Amino acid sequence: RMPASDPAADRRQRASVAFSLCFLSLAFSITAFGSSYWCEGTRKVAKPFCTGQSKGDHCIRFNSPDANNSNAVQYIWETGDDKFVDRKFHAGIWYSCEEIINEEGEKCRSFISLTPPGDRGVLWLSIVAELLYIILLLIGAILMSLEMCYYSTVIDGLKINAFSAVVTVLAGLLGMVAHMMYTTVFQMTVNLGPEDWRPHTWDYGWSYCLAWASFACCMAAAVTTINKYTKTILEFKHKRKMLERSLKIKYKFPDH
Repeated sequence: RMPASDPAADRRQRASVAFSLCFLSLAFSITAFGSSYWCEGTRKVAKPFCTGQSKGDHCIRFNSPDANNSNAVQYIWETGDDKFVDRKFHAGIWYSCEEIINEEGEKCRSFISLTPPGDRGVLWLSIVAELLYIILLLIGAILMSLEMCYYSTVIDGLKINAFSAVVTVLAGLLGMVAHMMYTTVFQMTVNLGPEDWRPHTWDYGWSYCLAWASFACCMAAAVTTINKYTKTILEFKHKRKMLERSLKIKYKFPDH
């Protein structure tokens, strides 16, 4: 016969798993929130005129003295893809950056200023929801760590467990809504944003994947916490039934 597992050790193990998942979710969400790689892509721009001694594939050299007149500019836009260059960019919740042609470094600007005025309210809602998501994850992690180190009655631990489960589920719902709202705002900005920003090709970046990985860890922590709570309640009910049964037997056949 297999030895029965220790319920207290099992509860501690589940609490440890839930805390680890919640902490991982918190780390992922903070990293994603502060980064600017939610979306990455390229923007097709006309090559600038070569100045001074600069040469290469990233600029156009004209021999005519009036290279800056309107005919020359018109010539650039009518000659096809060889007169254009792909400029890489990446954008996050806070700002969007793109590389500078023929120079080192990047040029960044606020993503909020690029968003169409009609969608800025949704973007701010997304930012508030992300902040609340992080705060609730932090509260959940503190409650779970408190539960792990709490050596009082099981009932008190159960109360903390129930509260941390509610907080974590609420955090997960807020995170999901925040990520979906940002996705909608970015797609609207691609279609209706400034002409000098609209990307030619784009895709979601590592920060976006990290944000959804954070949501997955958060929901896994919530499920583990709820499962632990339910199992503890069932153990109590089972013990109560066994106690009632033993009392009934004692009442029917009292010891002389």
